[in-house]
Amino acid sequence: MRTAHELFSDFGTEAFAERTRVELEATGEHARKRTVETRGDLTPQETQIARLARDGLSNAEIGARLFISTHTVEYHLRKVFAKLRINSRTKLAQALPPEPGAGSFSLAGALADHEIHASNP
Repeated sequence: MRTAHELFSDFGTEAFAERTRVELEATGEHARKRTVETRGDLTPQETQIARLARDGLSNAEIGARLFISTHTVEYHLRKVFAKLRINSRTKLAQALPPEPGAGSFSLAGALADHEIHASNP
């Protein structure tokens, strides 16, 4: 339902977007209203997928973790790249806004820290 809401919003079909927003809220989800000012902002789903891609997960791994198809992951990553004006996963770390309440974390950095601590008992 969330994907349908995002698609309807992106296509500019406001009546359908509003209907899916109401249906999402009926299930306990909250969908933000899209406006001209927020059109370039990443949706929560796009942000989550972008962060997982930034951390080194493949599309298949992201899909398995989020219970979505690899096609849906690819779709969201295309939108992320367009919104952030980048063309590769390697640029995600610099282009993504910082995570609220967290320092800069990456899987590669965490693994490097672990290796350093593991080699120095």
